[in-house]
Amino acid sequence: MSMIVEIIQGIGSLAIGLIEVYIWVVIIAAVLSFVNPDPHNPIVQFLYRITNPAYSLVRRFVKTNFNGIDLAPLVIIIALQILVVLLRSILHAL
Repeated sequence: MSMIVEIIQGIGSLAIGLIEVYIWVVIIAAVLSFVNPDPHNPIVQFLYRITNPAYSLVRRFVKTNFNGIDLAPLVIIIALQILVVLLRSILHAL
């Protein structure tokens, strides 16, 4: 049984790491939206391709545009932080 718990904790830690990387990707894409980067840059295209599905999902359920400021990245970051806290508490309880 101990081996199964360790495998679950390892997979959970990997998931937490991936979520934290995605949080940073969302932050970087949000900051880039303020400076209006070159849309033909491959890095910018990659960031937008990775973040736009999450943005559109949030925008479908919540109005995120307030006075020209899009708050979808903030909603996504808060939701992902809550998910990280929940996963860490579940993994700690094992």
